[in-house]
Amino acid sequence: MDLNVVWFALLGILLIGYAILDGFDLGVGALHLFSRGDIERRTMLNAIGPVWDGNEVWLVTAGGALFAAFPNAYATAFSAFYLPFMILLFMLIFRAVSIEFRSKEPMRWWRRSWDIAFSVASIVASILFGVAVGNLVIGIPIGADMEYTGGFFNLLSPYALLVGLFNLSMFTMHGAIYIYLKTEGDLHEKAKRWIIHSTAIFVVLYMIVTIATLTQVPSMTANFSHFPWVWGIVILNVLAVANIPRSVYVHKPGHAFISSCIAIAALIALFGIGMYPNMIVSSLNEANNLTIYTAASSQKTLKIMLTIAIIGMPCVLAYTISIYWIFRGKVKLDHFSY
Repeated sequence: MDLNVVWFALLGILLIGYAILDGFDLGVGALHLFSRGDIERRTMLNAIGPVWDGNEVWLVTAGGALFAAFPNAYATAFSAFYLPFMILLFMLIFRAVSIEFRSKEPMRWWRRSWDIAFSVASIVASILFGVAVGNLVIGIPIGADMEYTGGFFNLLSPYALLVGLFNLSMFTMHGAIYIYLKTEGDLHEKAKRWIIHSTAIFVVLYMIVTIATLTQVPSMTANFSHFPWVWGIVILNVLAVANIPRSVYVHKPGHAFISSCIAIAALIALFGIGMYPNMIVSSLNEANNLTIYTAASSQKTLKIMLTIAIIGMPCVLAYTISIYWIFRGKVKLDHFSY
């Protein structure tokens, strides 16, 4: 396996880590306004309070890895998605500000305003992530000079918006399972109903997106004939999704959360395998596609970065595991809570 493939795989692992970890706190944000009363909303905020900012480290790391390993893909992507990325950055900042500011004043209008800001920012960010993935799958207008030749509204195709809604449903289901795992009492039972509803919406959108992909972008399954083991990931994905309602029915929230993590990881793996060896597909000419070879840094750079990754990745993993271990268990509100 050459270094280009290794870095393509590492980038996929970083994105999987981000989607699993930040996916549930974005989902909690999307569900925030469905809770009732200050206690329930504080409980939801404190469920993600110790971990939400650490989760975003994976996104920053993935962005840094893309910049260093595949600079041409980084430059083209940020040229094409500049405005959506700025909106996304604004939404992520607004979520952080909402979490920190909400508990600073007791007035009802103050807390209600930050509740709305937190939820809207979480929903928009989730949809934007999906819209970006949808555009990468269906392709964007890229010229021979690797420059994006379209405008902002070219990115809002029906397929991209459909993938955006699908991503929102996936994060919402993941967030509902996390709340079910971390709470007890009335909010725990309410989260159980959220899981049932969000899983049903997720499954429906999953089928619609799959049919749309097979009909509009049949090339996404071209690698399945080259790598037959990919069908194992497809089966694993279906089994993981099916195990979520079963685990909830038998009152095993931990199993439901693990199944949700596996389903997200499998979906991103299938996306990466479908794209391989392309990183950004040109809708103008196949010859303009940015692949893991045309978009990559020199072999020397990739080799040096791999050494850094071998040292750094265990540190990120150790930090993540230690934080989740320290704050394990059900959420309890106290004087220091949000």
